[in-house]
Amino acid sequence: MVDIEKAATILKLLGDKTRLTMIKILDQHDCCVCEFVAMFNTSQPAISQHLRKLKDVGVVGETRRGQWIIYSLNKTNEYYPLIQGILGQLPDQDYRLKELEKQGLRISCN
Repeated sequence: MVDIEKAATILKLLGDKTRLTMIKILDQHDCCVCEFVAMFNTSQPAISQHLRKLKDVGVVGETRRGQWIIYSLNKTNEYYPLIQGILGQLPDQDYRLKELEKQGLRISCN
């Protein structure tokens, strides 16, 4: 059970369409900032700000691979059951990654 204040914080974060979409994608795929920049056609600082907000509450984790930072959904976070319930109601977003691959923009940051 999640405290109502904490739930409100998470729901507020997920109230942003970009962050909600990012979380849906990260539920199945790890991504780097550069992929989200291409996917959402927005600036790197804007994407980094979204990720920072999600990381600050522990919803998103990061792993360094050389010079790259790869982001993933933190499924051990206490909020994950709440988030998982929301994500289960959303349409699949894999088409966004497939579109990046088709355009040659799906980057393997290894």
